[in-house]
Amino acid sequence: MTITPNIQAGSKVTLHFSLKLENNDIVDSTFNRTPASFVVGDGNLPEGFEKHIHGLTAGSCDSFLVAPEEAFGQHNPSNIQRVGRSRFAPDMELVEGLVISFADQAGGELPGVIQGFDEQTVTVDFNHPLAGKALIFDVEILSVEAA
Repeated sequence: MTITPNIQAGSKVTLHFSLKLENNDIVDSTFNRTPASFVVGDGNLPEGFEKHIHGLTAGSCDSFLVAPEEAFGQHNPSNIQRVGRSRFAPDMELVEGLVISFADQAGGELPGVIQGFDEQTVTVDFNHPLAGKALIFDVEILSVEAA
């Protein structure tokens, strides 16, 4: 008799998943492409998603509603910044909704979405695009390797 491992911290998991908004609009999905593989706890999935798959085994299919606090956090108004227009190249065409990569204090990349602009300032939203949104997380567990 073969014992099928349950997903736990350190398990290597291969799965198909989809992330949907509460209105069922699909944000991301692997169901029509290569499945995702990761080690539980390696930081590839937010903890709020991982906690829902703990205990599942290969062959399991499930769907979970993940609250904003367990996904990408609540929208934080202090993450919306006004930046001097002079910090952008004079010939740069700014458009609302444009995603621009900024350098954070540690030298890493920080994406920001242009919310608005005028001659002096540019308003940039540094919140994750899914911040403040509850998400439906559908999974099909393809394989689980013991930790």
